[in-house]
Amino acid sequence: MDVRLAPWTGSHFALLERINTPVMRRHVGGPESPEQLLHRHRRYLELPALGGVMFAVLADGEPAGSIAYHRRGWQGEEIYETGWNVLPGFQGRGIALAAARLMLAALREVTAADLTAPGTLHAFPATDNAPSNALCARLGFTDAGPCAFEYPRRSGRFLHSNDWHLALR
Repeated sequence: MDVRLAPWTGSHFALLERINTPVMRRHVGGPESPEQLLHRHRRYLELPALGGVMFAVLADGEPAGSIAYHRRGWQGEEIYETGWNVLPGFQGRGIALAAARLMLAALREVTAADLTAPGTLHAFPATDNAPSNALCARLGFTDAGPCAFEYPRRSGRFLHSNDWHLALR
């Protein structure tokens, strides 16, 4: 299967709608309202100006999910954070692993070219999200253990997550 990443564009809103289901969003608080979803889409479009990128994940040319990296503060330092989604019909086929490897290669190019960029990538999957935690392990992340992770940022809602981290340099 050919897996590719495409920078997020206005045309990817339909993919975001397909991700916004009870099954897909069960580990992050459930589906969002149409207004929240539109706000999320706009944030994704603005990520490049903020030092990040949201990608649509394409499997044999079909929209299969999303993956991103972006800067954020975490425990007193600036880091990159990543997160991903793979639609149910594409799960279990290695797409998340392939997409994550492509995203990591792109991010490592960024950090190699900009030594002031954060040198660590973190992922914060829910402690009960076995597939995402397994993906972090397969990618070589180190598990720093459980943490209270605010999602979405500035929402006041904290998820019981694992803090996985990976050196980028």
